[in-house]
Amino acid sequence: MALSKLDNLYRQVILDHAQHPHHHGHLTTADHEIELRNPTCGDVLQLELVLEDDQISQIAFSGEGCTISQASASMMTDAVMHKTPAQAEAMIERFSDMMIGDRDEDWSLLEDAAILQGVQQFPARIKCATLAWKALHKALKSDDQRTTTGQIMNHAETEETNQ
Repeated sequence: MALSKLDNLYRQVILDHAQHPHHHGHLTTADHEIELRNPTCGDVLQLELVLEDDQISQIAFSGEGCTISQASASMMTDAVMHKTPAQAEAMIERFSDMMIGDRDEDWSLLEDAAILQGVQQFPARIKCATLAWKALHKALKSDDQRTTTGQIMNHAETEETNQ
């Protein structure tokens, strides 16, 4: 397949996830909730999840944002569904490594989200792509499992939000 056809396919997958996001909405029984904002471009993401039997049994997101942030959130929710928190954290770390340009990894663990690797060519869009992943990390690490609000500050930071 020619490179331009492959790029077109990737764009189509991203657009499909943005226009028809998976796991979009709210959960009535969420035990972890967070809202993160990307002040650079105005993306806002609310993430809700239910942990049951040491796995993510339900996950949903809502909010407003660009195509990249919405597609990434959709892809992330697909990828982490039914994963343990430890498995989800490993995926978050792998996604972050991918965004900073690490090329020595097997990205298949990330499922559809692996196609977002091209975003690293556009540094201003990295925060858009990582917003949902950082929200999940913060939600899983939060002592207070209910609503937390913060802003994503730097894609390379380990503690990415202000309280």
